[in-house]
Amino acid sequence: MNELENVLNYHQATKHHQNAYAKGPGRLDWANQPDPFRRYTGSRLISLIRNLSFGKLLYDDVFIAGRISPVPLNLQSISQLFYQSLAISAWKAMGNVKWALRVNPSSGNLHPTEGYLLCGPVDGLNDKPMVCHYAPKEHGLEVRTEFEALLWDELIAAFPKGTFFVGLTSIHWREEWKYGQRAYRYCQHDVGHAIGAISIAAASLGWHARILDYLGTRELSLLLGCFQQQDAEQEEPEVLIVISPEKCTDNGIKLSGDEIKKFKTLQWSGIAKHLSLPRLDWGVADVVGATRKQCDGARYESHPFNHYKSKSETHADIRPVSLNKIIHQRRSAVAMDGETRIPRKTFYRILEKIAALQSPPLNVLPWKPFIHLVLFVHRVDGLPAGLYLLVRDPSLKNNLQAALTQADEWIRPDGCPENIELYCLIERNVQEASRQISCFQDIASDSCFSLGMIAEFQKPLEQYGAWFYPRLFWEAGIIGQVLYLEAEAAGIRSTGIGCFLDDAMHAVLGFKDIEYQDLYHFTVGGPVEDVRLTTLPPYSEQS
Repeated sequence: MNELENVLNYHQATKHHQNAYAKGPGRLDWANQPDPFRRYTGSRLISLIRNLSFGKLLYDDVFIAGRISPVPLNLQSISQLFYQSLAISAWKAMGNVKWALRVNPSSGNLHPTEGYLLCGPVDGLNDKPMVCHYAPKEHGLEVRTEFEALLWDELIAAFPKGTFFVGLTSIHWREEWKYGQRAYRYCQHDVGHAIGAISIAAASLGWHARILDYLGTRELSLLLGCFQQQDAEQEEPEVLIVISPEKCTDNGIKLSGDEIKKFKTLQWSGIAKHLSLPRLDWGVADVVGATRKQCDGARYESHPFNHYKSKSETHADIRPVSLNKIIHQRRSAVAMDGETRIPRKTFYRILEKIAALQSPPLNVLPWKPFIHLVLFVHRVDGLPAGLYLLVRDPSLKNNLQAALTQADEWIRPDGCPENIELYCLIERNVQEASRQISCFQDIASDSCFSLGMIAEFQKPLEQYGAWFYPRLFWEAGIIGQVLYLEAEAAGIRSTGIGCFLDDAMHAVLGFKDIEYQDLYHFTVGGPVEDVRLTTLPPYSEQS
């Protein structure tokens, strides 16, 4: 069986059906829940700054090109980057039980995603180039290795001055513990959430972020130190993000391959601590192996950005909402009130952010958009209830019309901005349909709107290979991060829904094959707060 067949078999096997959900634990083994915080015993910890000042930086400023000037690369700015992307945002407590929430969302708050910093000398932080693991509980950097400046200079010779990198890995067992076979999907959603969070945090500093996607899994493992066989749960390298004060492009700028190989001979410090006792095997390792990427120079299709420009926001459009507040107050709603309504303008504004490929965080992606949104509209003033479609690649409109065999005539809704391709497919009450498809969860029907993220599926996998499979989930996760933050900015709340009936959704739309597949669901509306919970600050001591 080749890699693509393996991936397609995994995708089919992990679909939820009304009478047969994907394989998973029958109960949760709470005594063996994996530790959500990995530490490397023996590594030196560099404390980052906690009492950061964010001035008057507003949430909407981040999405306007040139609005924020690049800040110097130093301890302060590195501290802010991680504080605004991968740090703890709050602690929740109920009785004697306490758990952490983070800036980057995670399925089940399990956090399989680990972050790394690869950088040269940084003022106030380090004198030598280094690779560090980010420890969110301490808001610090564990130094895994340091190396000579000459190696760093040769490694990044093609990049602008001030460039550094953030890498992400996944510990799949953290999700497998709760979700079993479907865990790999959720891990990739979480990688997308983290990519989106890092992109926005970088933009808040005037920096540009871009996925460096020509690298293979082997090269990533060398750069991040994941090639070493550890007795603890393995980390799978996922992605490297280049961050620079200058705009990142796809014009063939690469890290030196000869220098990457030298990372294998560096002195790496620290032993990964175990997260739990020995674990069950849910077969996730098979799809992980099938989706590993070879280092190549494959180029993605260019896409006409002129079709995806977001409306330039005027000063009047910029809401007086703090970026830091929005980022750190973000929560996943546990229930919706079934009453809250939003104006049509707010709904359109959210969709404009998702369609704006030239703005953070969508501009972190080097490929054309493959994800489109099918929206179940329930409570949007000025917009009829019904099923809607946001086409994020207008060149696919005719193709989607042919594939969506269950839709009525496509109609542009009233007041729809010209820069988004939104169509009403079916005008009727769709609350029960959204509830049933989202594994019969009321949170999907009690919201203002819910949605499914439909991916162009078969073509990119055949064109690029099995390694592109997780990237479709990354794109979905980045869109999810936009939905999370836009909901907060609008005074409401959202939640990612990983449990949905895949083929039931396909049947509603009339899909006949795997040309398109449903990858992620979301719901946005008025939250029901759990008054039993106490909220505590993220860090009790200020450095």
